[in-house]
Amino acid sequence: MYRTANDHYKEKFGCKVYKLSLDGGFTCPNRDGSIATGGCIFCSNLGGGEFAEHGESVTRQLELAKRRVADKMKDGKYIAYFQSFTNTYGPYEKLKKLFCEAIAPQDIVGLSIGTRPDCLPDSTIELLRQLNQIKPVTVELGLQTASDEVAAYINRGYESRVYAQAVSKLKSAGIEVVTHIIIGLPQDDPVATTRFAVDCGTDGVKFHLLHILKNTRLATEYEQGRVQPLSLEEYARILKTCIAVLPPHVVVHRITGDGAKKDLIAPLWSADKKKTLNYLNQYLQKNRRD
Repeated sequence: MYRTANDHYKEKFGCKVYKLSLDGGFTCPNRDGSIATGGCIFCSNLGGGEFAEHGESVTRQLELAKRRVADKMKDGKYIAYFQSFTNTYGPYEKLKKLFCEAIAPQDIVGLSIGTRPDCLPDSTIELLRQLNQIKPVTVELGLQTASDEVAAYINRGYESRVYAQAVSKLKSAGIEVVTHIIIGLPQDDPVATTRFAVDCGTDGVKFHLLHILKNTRLATEYEQGRVQPLSLEEYARILKTCIAVLPPHVVVHRITGDGAKKDLIAPLWSADKKKTLNYLNQYLQKNRRD
C-alpha cells in the first residue's frame, strides 16, 4: 500500500499523535495585495483553517483543541499545527513568539507549519532550524499543481521553481517537508505534480479533492460551468495512480481533503467523510496490484 502518517508518527514518536489545528492570526500575500488579492480561487475566508481554533492565544487554542479530541486521544501526544492562511508571513519576532509558545507544553511533541514557498526568507528558515533542535518541525507547502499555467488559473501567485527552491533550502536546514496536492483542477495532471514533488525531495504529501465552497471564486467558476467536480470513482482512480509513483519512504498524510459541510457546494459525496475514506481505502487495497 503506502506509508501512512499514523505509522510514521508512531515510529517517530513511539505513540499515537494527533494534530491540533491553530490560527496564528496571519493573512496571505495573495490576499493583502503584496502579490495579489482574493487569494487562490478555492480558498475560503478562513484560509483553509475551517477546523482550527480562532481568536484566542496559542496556549488557549491548544487547550480548546485538546478538549475537542479528548474522546479520540487517551495516552497519545500532540503536534501543534498552524493551519490557517500563510503561517510564516510575518515578522521574525512574531513567528518566534508564536512557535515557541506552541511547543512549550510537554505533551506537544512537534510543530507543523502550513505556508507558501515564497514566504520562507533565510531568517525564517534559520528560526525553524533552531526550533527543530528543540522539537521536530515540519513545513507544509501548498504546491497544489506543478503546472504554472494551472497555477495562474487558480491565482496561486508563484512559479513552481519557487517551490523547488524552498524545498531545497528546508531540506538543507534539516526540516521535514509535506506537500499539498489538489486532484481535480481543470486541465491539470496531478500525477505529474506528484512526481515533481518527489523529485524536489518532499518527505510527505497531502492529497486533496478539489471541492467547491461557498463564497470562493471557484464557486463562481462552478456556477458558470467552467469546473466539473470529480465523482468518487474518478477521484479514487486518480489517487491510486498518484500514490503509485511515490517511493516507499514518502509519507501519505492525507488521501482526501474536505471543507466544512455548511459551506460545501460540490461534490456532495465528499460531505460523508467516513464513507468516503472507507471507499478510498478499500479501493486502494483492492486495486493495489493493478
